[in-house]
Amino acid sequence: MKAISTVYFTDKQKTEIEELGYNLIMTDEQITNSVCVNDAEVLICYNPFRTLDIGKMPKLKWIQLTSIGIDQVPKGQIEERKIALTNNKGGYSIPMGEWIVLKMLEVYKNSFSFYKQQENKKWEMRKDVYELFNKKILFIGTGTIAKEAAKRLSGFQVNICGVNTTGRKVEHFRECFKMGKLKEVIKEADVIVITIPYTEKTHHLVNAELLDLMKKNSVLINVSRGNIVDEVALLDSLNKDHFLGVALDVFEEEPLPKKSALWDFKRVLITPHNSWMSEMRNERRYSTIYENMKRYADGSELINSVDLSKGY
Repeated sequence: MKAISTVYFTDKQKTEIEELGYNLIMTDEQITNSVCVNDAEVLICYNPFRTLDIGKMPKLKWIQLTSIGIDQVPKGQIEERKIALTNNKGGYSIPMGEWIVLKMLEVYKNSFSFYKQQENKKWEMRKDVYELFNKKILFIGTGTIAKEAAKRLSGFQVNICGVNTTGRKVEHFRECFKMGKLKEVIKEADVIVITIPYTEKTHHLVNAELLDLMKKNSVLINVSRGNIVDEVALLDSLNKDHFLGVALDVFEEEPLPKKSALWDFKRVLITPHNSWMSEMRNERRYSTIYENMKRYADGSELINSVDLSKGY
């Protein structure tokens, strides 16, 4: 059973996978179609689809993604051929949950001003610092990333709420609401965190109307996908000094162009799609991949299966 991987495995990991019955071939992400590639049954990757046409891989039955998001995959071909698609759900949730907490504290404790003062060797006490205590935190999306953030926020004695498709209850959340209630509940939030998957339905979900509904001096954080936020509308809100702080790890265009006005706002914290990084990421990713390769070889149900009709 041939498996093509654009993910690097150690010699030990490669041996473990091959002992499951796979002929594992490792290559880089810019893989192209060839005789060696085209007869693979399994593809382990992030996004080789710019150069790889899975239409030329007639034996392909399963794609294991290293990402949580699926916006990079050729959904039409996968759906038409009923190719199994699994993702790395949960693999990056802990570092991203920590990053969310970090950015809240950086905004409320005005860290950007202190960093600037340190650069200039300036000693000046500031009064424009605030407590996270008793703030109302609203997560748009209550999946694994939101849950890991909420778990860590619980110790800060904050009011954690979320919106999801059905309004189902989620551990570590005080309340959860249906997505249809978003415009109502967002008005009361001190911090809004975007963790919802990107789909056609969530494109520019956070638009001018929703931004205007947010509290004056609220905090906005996005770790999901840049296209969920209408950046033109966000820039307009920033020009009106609407937010106490905004933390963005994702953008409509990546890398964020140097000409983007987002770079120029003092209270916008920009990171280069980096919230998922940690020293544990490869170990967690391998654990998920190995478990699924074992299940596939055994004919068992795969974990982290993606429902293309939902987009996650």
